[in-house]
Amino acid sequence: MQRKAVRRRVLPGIAMLTALMAGVTGLTGCTSGSSAGPDTDSKAGASSPAPAPAGKYRSLPSPCRAADGKRVKAMLPAAATLTDEQRAQLYAGTADTSYDGDRHVGCRWTAQTPEETRLLSVGFERVVSYDRTAMSDDDKARQVYVRRLTDAHLPFPGPTASPAGTPAAGASPATGAPPAATPPPAGQSPAPSGSPSAPPPELGSRVLEGLGTEAYLEDKLSAAGASAAQARTVRIVFRTSNVIVTVEYSVQPSLPGTVPSSTETQDKARQLAQALVERFNE
Repeated sequence: MQRKAVRRRVLPGIAMLTALMAGVTGLTGCTSGSSAGPDTDSKAGASSPAPAPAGKYRSLPSPCRAADGKRVKAMLPAAATLTDEQRAQLYAGTADTSYDGDRHVGCRWTAQTPEETRLLSVGFERVVSYDRTAMSDDDKARQVYVRRLTDAHLPFPGPTASPAGTPAAGASPATGAPPAATPPPAGQSPAPSGSPSAPPPELGSRVLEGLGTEAYLEDKLSAAGASAAQARTVRIVFRTSNVIVTVEYSVQPSLPGTVPSSTETQDKARQLAQALVERFNE
């Protein structure tokens, strides 16, 4: 009787010890399995490239208000017959229709006098890269700018644009402006400034320096006609970080045979563009 009692007590003890050992083994397996998870996740995360920083500008100012009022008035002389209310409305400008004011906005002005009609427009475009792991906002904006520069048939600025030490054709190496007029041959007097044989110099289209991050200017003169005057349109496009700004200025004389000055038209458009650069840098 005593032997049977001992056997009954020993067998349950062995079974309990076996179960405990199995439980410890199971816990060890769970612990090792869970520790492998974070290691795998960290390796996968380390392989993903960090996104490029967003562009400097997250929104756009109102172009009608951003344009320097004094410069706009100098570019658009109002007719003497306008009332104060009409004059204020002229210089307030008309905003372009925009479905996304943080991406693309514009403003237009029109001034008419008996002598001429002048048009001015200003546009802001904020460029955004939808995949900043592949391209930053600034790089995307430069891509858009270069495409417009190419469409304008202007040379791409860079060390390969012209031979080393040689400026682009018809341009000054320092400012991009055309060279000074060549003096007449010896023994020949220069033509008077008001003479038909000495028309005002044409500055032409070119890449600009010192305006925003990069910029170019287009100067177009309409064809001459027997009854229509020639209109001159100057367009300046510049980039500042991830925003592209376009300034377009047109002068249409009323009398045939009148040609708007290239120098004056370009200077006024460029002064306004420079004021806009300073506005974005504030």
